[in-house]
Formats: sequence, structure tokens, C-alpha cells
Amino acid sequence: MSAINRRQFTYGVIAAAGSIPSATQLIAQTQAKPHKPMLQLQQEFLDLRFGMYIHLNMATFEQREWGDPKASPQLFNPAHLDTDQWAQAARSAGMTYGCLSTKHHDGFCLWPTATTSPSVKDAPFQHDIVRAYVDSFRRHGLKVCLYLSIFDLRADIRPYQITPRKVELIKAQLTELLTNYGEITAMIFDGWNAPWTRITYDQLPFREIYDHVKHLQPNCLVTDYNASQYPGSALYYTDIRQYEQHAGQKIPADSLVPSQSATTLQSEWFWKRDYPTQELRSARQIVNDWLIPFNEQHCNLILNVAPNTDGRFDDNAIKRLAEIGQLWKHPGTAPRLQPSVAITTPNLAFAKPSFASSSPDTIGPDLANDNKFDSFWICDQGVCDQHQNSSWLEIAFERPTAFNTVSIVEPRYLQQYGPDSRIASYRLQLWDNGRWTDILNGRTPSTFQLHQFRRVTAQRVRLTLEGIGRPPGIAEFGVYNEPITT
Repeated sequence: MSAINRRQFTYGVIAAAGSIPSATQLIAQTQAKPHKPMLQLQQEFLDLRFGMYIHLNMATFEQREWGDPKASPQLFNPAHLDTDQWAQAARSAGMTYGCLSTKHHDGFCLWPTATTSPSVKDAPFQHDIVRAYVDSFRRHGLKVCLYLSIFDLRADIRPYQITPRKVELIKAQLTELLTNYGEITAMIFDGWNAPWTRITYDQLPFREIYDHVKHLQPNCLVTDYNASQYPGSALYYTDIRQYEQHAGQKIPADSLVPSQSATTLQSEWFWKRDYPTQELRSARQIVNDWLIPFNEQHCNLILNVAPNTDGRFDDNAIKRLAEIGQLWKHPGTAPRLQPSVAITTPNLAFAKPSFASSSPDTIGPDLANDNKFDSFWICDQGVCDQHQNSSWLEIAFERPTAFNTVSIVEPRYLQQYGPDSRIASYRLQLWDNGRWTDILNGRTPSTFQLHQFRRVTAQRVRLTLEGIGRPPGIAEFGVYNEPITT
């Protein structure tokens, strides 16, 4: 078992409370390290290839997937916690990193938080599990990631109930996690801008949390489970695109952005009583169907292994992980990644007055700037024919607005539109001194086409399309003012 004693636990409480070493000192130490370019961080993450998810929390002791937010912390008692066993099992499978669920949707924290949330300090097993995990994984040469649910049923962090105090609670917990446990490779967020939680990036601003993480640890990647909101292949509000494979989310065949796909060794995320005798995913399926082909698509596989109520892996899980390691050996660096444009700020075009060359029936241009990827504007057939397959969309701002990034999303992922592009070429223009001035142009775009350019200021911006055959459509025409980083 990993050596966890009262002295170590007490240190965790002191550090979380901001005593010596102070949070300011720890942040300064982290920031003193060289800041790596985003592309380098993404490539280094992909070079890891294969990781271990570890879901341990209140749900483990309740036979549930979401813990009961009203349940007593006295239920939490992994009395024989063995984080060294976890790390050894990960190494046996050829994994190179781990990710622990530090707080799930019910709001119980696996570290002795100084915030108002219940945590291990309120449980019979009063040990800092985050500390034990990071120490064990590093001791065995493994990188460390952390998972945190933004959705929090105990703290009432729910849709339309976001307050400044609750945002500060999230930031305070992130400060604890990112100052007390050394270098964190990635923070994985969940329950944020997901259709099942409905907490949008407008209610709880993405960029505020993103900047907070980067201030604490500039080299920590930020990733969020938002793939269901942003179909296709693009980096919207994430440094690494996150797929919940277990929920049926699949990597697009043409994906070129860095990503990670998460699934389970057992049937669900948290331990159940039948797991010791359950038939697990086969080693061949994990390696041949997932790991190898995903890696070829710039995607890591992270496989969840659920500890039991003792805080240990069951024997069948240990055996299966070793079988994976016999079948697969880490081949070294991953295929080279090309730079990606990422969206991290609000869409300036959202809900602004929009105009178009035509608005057939009820299909108005507002469908192209409503922040919904399941609706789209389409050019009227007669108007397109009359103007030789040319059409346009325009956004009008209340005042001159600065921007440097646009997204052009053709709804080729929607069945009613079809998989083939209807756009032969496109041109982006701004209204300047009484005339339209070109900013950029291109041929047939990718389904999700993101462009970044020198910052410009305009009160009107127009996208002109030249069609192929059937009238072209746009699901989202986004305009952003992104902080440019390398």
C-alpha cells in the first residue's frame, strides 16, 4: 500500500488552507518553469498515447454512477487504499499517465479542501487521496492528470443557478488542486456545456476558468467533455478534444486535432458488486479496435479502471491490464500534429442582427448565428440560380468590434443536408469606408473551417459563398476575438 500517514494528511490540510508553503509561493515556482508552446504541449500529450482513468468517489459505496448529493460522507471508507497497486497495474498495461476523479457530480472532494464542499476530511478514511495518487504515479514514472466535475449537486452548481460565489468556489478548488500537487499534465472538466447539465459557457464563463488554470499552471492542458455540443473535428473550448466513447461519441474519420477518447474496462465508471466476476473488455478489443487506430488519428485512449470499496483493483482487472501490456508496447512518439486554431472566447456574432442574400420560407439567417449546430441557414434555390450560385451571410454589430478569428461550419454532419460540400469557394469581407474589403478567401472548406488572422475592427462582416450544384448552407458563422498565444 502507498504509505499514507497522519503527517502527510495534515500537510495536505495545511497546504489546502494556504499556509506554508503559501499558494503564492507554489504558483511562483510553477510559473518559473519555461512556458511551452501549445503545439508542443499537445504533441507531448499525444506521445503519451494510453492512460488510466480512475473513478473512485461516493458513488463507489452507493452502487450508483452518480453519488447521492445528500448522502453522508461517513459512507466513504476505502480502508485499504493502494495507489501503488493502481500505478503498477497501469505500468503493466503500457500506460504512461493517469487521471483521477477528484470531484464527481455529487460534489464530494477526494482531497481535504478548505472550501465548503464535503471531502475526505469529513469521512472515516481521513487521507488525502489526491496526494496518494499523484505520489504513487510519479514514483512509477507516470504523468498525472486530474478530473473535476463543474456540475456540483451539493453546491447547487446547476443551470441558471450560477452565482459569482459559486464561480469563486470552483476557482478556489482549482487553486488547491493546481498548487498543492505538483505539475499537472491536464485538467479534464465534465458537466459543463453538456446537454444533460445545460450549464453553458455564457452562464459559467469558459475563459475565466481557462485563464485561472493557465495562471496557476501555464503548461497544464485544459479539456472539457463538450464533443456532443460541437460535432465534427475542431477545438471548441478545449486544448484537447474530449470524446466520451462510453456514451457513443466517435472520432471523425478526418479528425486532425489532438483528442482523447474515454471508455471503461468494466461495464460502468464506478465499481459495482459484480465487477470481480464480470466479463471485462477484451485485451484485443482495447488494443486492436481502439488504442492503435485512435493513436493513428491523433487521439489517446484513456481506459477507466474502477477501484473497489477497499480502494484496490479487483484481481480480474489486474489480470486484464497485464494482458493488454503483453499485446501492446508503447511505440514511441505519436504522428506529428499540425497547429490547430482553437476557440476559447464567446461568439461575438451570437444573436446579433443577421442578414442574407435570401431567406427561404422559415429558414432565416439567424439560424447561422444561434450557437446551435443542429440548425442551419440555406440559400434559396431560385436566388442562388439567379446569382449564378452566389450567396452571402452578414452579421451587424452594435458598434465597431475587434475580432481575429472566424468559424465557418457547413452542416455536412446533418442527415438532412448530406455529407458532401456544396461550397466551391468562400470569401470573408468587412465593411470599410463604404465598401466591402476582403479579409480572406478559400476553396471548398472543411466541415469545421476555422481561420485566424491579424486583428481587425468592423461593424459589419460578410461571408460570401460560391455554390456547387445544390444551394449551400451554414450551420454556424462565428466571430471571435481570441487572445493569440503560441
